[in-house]
Amino acid sequence: GKTPEQLAYGKQAGAQVVGSYDAIRWVPEAAVIPPGIDLARIQPPPPSDRARPLVVHAPSSRRRKGTEHVLAALEGLDADLELVEGLHHEEALQRYRAADVVVDQLNAGWYGLFAIEAMALGKPVVTFLHDEAVRRTEAAFGARVPLVSATADTLREALRPLVADASLRREVGAASRAYVERVHDLERVTDDLLALYGRL
Repeated sequence: GKTPEQLAYGKQAGAQVVGSYDAIRWVPEAAVIPPGIDLARIQPPPPSDRARPLVVHAPSSRRRKGTEHVLAALEGLDADLELVEGLHHEEALQRYRAADVVVDQLNAGWYGLFAIEAMALGKPVVTFLHDEAVRRTEAAFGARVPLVSATADTLREALRPLVADASLRREVGAASRAYVERVHDLERVTDDLLALYGRL
């Protein structure tokens, strides 16, 4: 939310880095290097075929993540909801492992570490994405962004097929893991950072 003038100090550096093609709208001259995670430490659990799936939402801020809309969207759907708040990271990660569907945020327009970890666990993730950032990401990495995009108004309809169909959850979850391996693997991200430093 800062103005170009407030961000101008970055031009003094030899390079600027942002974590997504959504953030690049604020720093157009920056290199995009996505956040990396150690995928060797996060192995997907076997997919669940439970008839009443578990939807997990982990709001760092209920207001910013749109939690009230998540609660409203789940009303009337044949699913259970767990809010994961105030837990140590390792304990929270175990809760994510139990999820059948993960809902990230409905306001920001891109995804963060919570969604990356959920995708690494092979979970389908529903979140709000800006279309232009999706297009640029897919072009840059040669991979389809598998997250299911939704707004507060469309969340229930976005969740409905995932709640109803375990095979769809498995399909989207497998695509999610493959995407994280291609875009967010720590080894790949480290190579990109080293290459950037090498050009300075």
